[in-house]
Amino acid sequence: MKNCTSIEKKLTAYIHGELADRDVQTLEAHLASCHACRAELEARRATLALLGESLATAPVPEKLSALRFIPHRPSARRKTISDHWYNPRLRAALVTVAACGVFLFISLGLVITRLSGKADRAKGIAVSFEAPEVDRPKMKLKKLNVPVSVEKSKPRLRRQVVAKTADSAVVSMPNVAGETVLGSTSLSFSMPEVIFFGSKSKAPAEFNTEQYSRIVDNAFKLALDNPLSTFSIDVDRAAYANVRRFLNDNQLPPPDAVRIEEMVNYFKYDYPQPKNADPFAVSMELAACPWNTEHQLALVGLQGLEVETKNLPPNNLVFLLDVSGSMNQPDKLPLLKSAMRLLVEQLRPQDRVSIVVYAGAAGLVLEPTSDKSCILEAIEWLSAGGSTAGGAGIELAYKAAQQGFIKDGNNRVILATDGDFNVGTSSDGALVRLIEEKRETGIFLTVLGFGTGNYKDSKMEQLADKGNGNYAYIDDILEAKKVLVTEMGGTLVTIAKDVKIQIEFNPAQVKAYRLIGYENRLLAKEDFDDDKKDAGELGAGHTVTALYELIPVGSDEEVPEAGNLKYQTTELRKSDELMTVKLRYKQPDGDESKLITQFIKAADFQPLETSDNLKFAGAVAEFGLLLRNSEYKGDAGYNAVLDQARESRGTDAEGYRAEFIRLVEKAQLLDSRTRE
Repeated sequence: MKNCTSIEKKLTAYIHGELADRDVQTLEAHLASCHACRAELEARRATLALLGESLATAPVPEKLSALRFIPHRPSARRKTISDHWYNPRLRAALVTVAACGVFLFISLGLVITRLSGKADRAKGIAVSFEAPEVDRPKMKLKKLNVPVSVEKSKPRLRRQVVAKTADSAVVSMPNVAGETVLGSTSLSFSMPEVIFFGSKSKAPAEFNTEQYSRIVDNAFKLALDNPLSTFSIDVDRAAYANVRRFLNDNQLPPPDAVRIEEMVNYFKYDYPQPKNADPFAVSMELAACPWNTEHQLALVGLQGLEVETKNLPPNNLVFLLDVSGSMNQPDKLPLLKSAMRLLVEQLRPQDRVSIVVYAGAAGLVLEPTSDKSCILEAIEWLSAGGSTAGGAGIELAYKAAQQGFIKDGNNRVILATDGDFNVGTSSDGALVRLIEEKRETGIFLTVLGFGTGNYKDSKMEQLADKGNGNYAYIDDILEAKKVLVTEMGGTLVTIAKDVKIQIEFNPAQVKAYRLIGYENRLLAKEDFDDDKKDAGELGAGHTVTALYELIPVGSDEEVPEAGNLKYQTTELRKSDELMTVKLRYKQPDGDESKLITQFIKAADFQPLETSDNLKFAGAVAEFGLLLRNSEYKGDAGYNAVLDQARESRGTDAEGYRAEFIRLVEKAQLLDSRTRE
C-alpha cells in the first residue's frame, strides 16, 4: 500500500463510523481506486468480527463515552498504544501469545490435579458413599446357647460386618443388622457390600519380612554323662510344605525354615496298628547311618489308631479367619476360602461350624450351624482389608467354642492366617500366654498358615505347640486337600495329648547319640514325669517318627565330655539292652498321664534288610541336613538321597514320595554349596 499511510490510520475509525463526513468521502474515493486498501479494510473487518466473538469487553463508562464522538482531527502526533494495536502483525502475535497462555494454564491445572490425587491415594485417603441410614433397632450379639443335637432351624447368616480401622480399611462379611462391642472396639453391621480401599498389589519380591525361629542342631551327647533324651512329639508338617514352596520358586529355603522332624513326619510309614487299649503302637528299628557308615541310625515310630470319618466324635469347629489387608493376595485369602470349602464338604449332619473373622476388629459372622450351604455362603463373602487384631480374634473364637462346647466331642478352633498380627495382643509372648490359658478349657487348636513375603512361621508354630494343636502350611490346593480331606481325622481329632518320649541309652552299648531334629521340642529330664508340663498331641491315624544317630561303643571318634567328678563315680550295670523307651500320654479329656515302657535289646536290631520305613525316613533326614548345610551332614549327598528315596518309594498311591524325589532333584541343581 504505497502512499496510503494516512488512509491506513483511518480504516478502523471508518469501520466504527467515527470519521467526519469529509474524511469519509475522501477515504471512500481512495478505496474506490486502491485495491490494497480495500483488502486491508476487509481484513480489519474480519479481525474485529473475530475479536468481538471471543473477547467480551466491559461497556465504556459514561464519563468516557463522549470521547467516541470527538471528531477526528488529523494532526501530526506520536503513535499511541491504540495505533500499535491496529497493526495486523502485532495483533496476530498478541492473540497467539494469549492462546498459548490459556493452554499452559489449563495443562498446569490438570497436572496439579493428578499429582494431588496420587498423593491422596498414597496417604490412604478414600472417598466412600454410604447408603442412607435406616432406622432399625440395635441389638447385642447373642450368646451361643446351642444344643448338642443337630439343629433344625435355619441359622442366621449375618449380612455385613464393617470394622473401621486406622488404615481406613473395612472388613466385609455376611452378618445381620446389629452391633457388638469387643473391649474398646465397636462393630457395626449393615446390608450393602463394602469395598476395601488401598493397594491390592502384591508386595515387591525383595520386600520380605518372613520370620523363622533360630535352630541350632542337636549335638552328640555322651551316653555316660547324659543317658536320658527327653522330648515332646511333633506331628506338624508345615516345614515340609514351606520348603517345597521355596524349591518350587527355584530358591533354597532359609536354613531355619528346615525343621527336619516335620519333613520326616510329612510322610506316612507302614507301622503296625495298636493292638491293646493304648491309642498308638510303638515301633523300633536300627541300621547303618546313610551319611556316616561308622554310625548307626535308630528309628522310633508311633502309629496312631486309625478312625473312620463316620466314627469320629461330633465336631464343634470355630473357623477363626484372618481377613486383614495382609491376606489380600492370591496365595492367601482366595486359597484359604478354597481350603475351607473342601473341609465343609466333608462335614456330617452332627458337625457344627461357627465363623469368627478379624482384621482391625473381630466379629462373629456365623453362629453354629450344620447347614453346609449357609457355611459356604458365609465363606464366599470373605474379603480382605485393614490391620490385624489377632489377639481379639483368638479371644472371641475361644469364647464361641466354649459356648457351643460338645461334651465328648471334638471342640476345636481352626486359625487360618499368615501370622502377621500387628494390632492388640501381637507380641509372641502375650499370644503364647493367651493360648496357654485357653487350652485349659479342653478346646484344641489347629493352625493353618498361608502366603509368602510376610509369613510368620515362628509365631504360628508357637501358637500350635502351646495350644494343644497341630500346624500345617497350605501352599496350594493339593496340600489343602491332604490336610483337610485325606488326613481330616489326624488334623481335627486328638486321640492322645501331652505325649512325651524319654529314651535311656545304655553306655555299655552306645558311646554317644544325637537326636535329629526336635530342637524346639526338647524337654528337661524332670519334665517327663511332670503332668503339668505341656507336650505334643497325636491325631487319629497320625504317625510320628524320631531318628537318632548313634556312635557305637568302642568307636575312636572324639566326643566332647564333662570333666571328672570329684564326689561321685558312675558304675555301669551289665546289660544286653541297647536302650529303654518310655512314653507318657493323657487321654484327650484327662489330666493324669499313663506310662508305656519298652526294653530294646541289641540283639533285636539285627535285621536282614533295612525296611523301606527307615530307608525313606533316613533319605528325608539326609535331605534336611543338606538343606540346612548342617555340620553333622557327614558324607551326605543329593545322589545318595535320590538312590535311597527311589529304592524305598513303595506303592506311593498319593504320589507324595515321587514329589519328594523331584524336589531333591531341584535342590541339587540350585545348591552351589555342594557339588558331587
